[in-house]
Amino acid sequence: MEDVVNGPVVGIVGAGAVGQTLAVGLIAAALPGRLLVVSRHAEQVHALTADLQDLAHAARSRTQIEAACVDDLHGCDAVVVALRTDFKNTAERDIRRAGAAANAPALGDLARRLRGYSGTTLVVTNPVDLMARRFAEVSACPRVFGIGSNLDSARYRLLLARYADVAPARVRGHVIGEHGDRAVVCLSTTTVAGRPVTVPMHAIVEELQRRPALIRNGIGRTRCGPTGAALSTLRKALGLVDGIEELSVPYGDVWLGIPMRFTGGRAAACLPSLTRSERLSLDSAASSLRDAYTHLPTPTERIAP
Repeated sequence: MEDVVNGPVVGIVGAGAVGQTLAVGLIAAALPGRLLVVSRHAEQVHALTADLQDLAHAARSRTQIEAACVDDLHGCDAVVVALRTDFKNTAERDIRRAGAAANAPALGDLARRLRGYSGTTLVVTNPVDLMARRFAEVSACPRVFGIGSNLDSARYRLLLARYADVAPARVRGHVIGEHGDRAVVCLSTTTVAGRPVTVPMHAIVEELQRRPALIRNGIGRTRCGPTGAALSTLRKALGLVDGIEELSVPYGDVWLGIPMRFTGGRAAACLPSLTRSERLSLDSAASSLRDAYTHLPTPTERIAP
C-alpha cells in the first residue's frame, strides 16, 4: 500500500548541476511530500529519479520522487525552474548574463506550456532577473519570483558576521538590484547586533564580489548556494514559515531584487529606506537590465543549434 503524501507537491525543471543539488536538498529537508523531476533529456531524468529514490530510502525521507513531464507541473504547489541550455560561458564581465540569449527561448517555451499555472514559480536560471521577467510575461502566471538577491544577501551577512566575529543571525542587511555586477549593498540599513557597522565594509564588499568566481573556478558552477536560497524561499512562499527574502520581482518596468515579506505565504515588498547613492545605484541597475532585456530573442525566436 502506498504511503499517503504528506506535504506540498514541488516540481523541478532541469536535471543539471543546480537541479540535482536542489532535488537532494529538498529530499534531505523532507520539504515536499512529492517531488516531480522534469528534464528535456528522458534518459537523464529517469536516471536522476532512480538515484534520488535511492537517496530518499537510505535517508529515511518520506518524499516521493517521480519522473514527470511539463503538463504534470500544473498540479504542483510550487515549481522551481533550474534549466540551463548548452552553451560555453566565456564572458569576463557580466558573467551571469552570458547565457541570456541561449536560455531565453527555453524559458519562453516552458512558460507557454505553464500558462494558467496558479502556484508559485521560482526561477533560478541565470541571468535570473531577465529570465524571471521573461517567464512571467510569457506565462502570465501570478506568482513568479527570481532567486538571486537572496543568495547575495546571505553571502553578505555571512561574510560580515565573520569580520565582526558574531553569529550570522545577529546581522541584518540586504543586497538588492541585479544578481550580477550591479548588485547594490544596502550599507545604510546594515546592522550587527542591532548596531551600525564598524568593520571594514570595503573589504567585505570586495570579498562578496569575488565569491562567485572563487566557487566557479574551483567547482565549475555555483549549486549549493542557490539550493539554500530556493529552500528558504519555498518555505516562505508555501506558507510554512514567515519572513523576508530578497527576490527578483517587478520594479517599475523591469525585474530586479528587492526584499519581500512573506506572511502566511502572501508576499509584499518591503524595500528599506535608501540613501541617495543607493537609490542611484538601484536605478542604474534597473536601466542596465531594461536595456539588456530588449536584446533578448523575442519569445517566438529560437537560437540555431
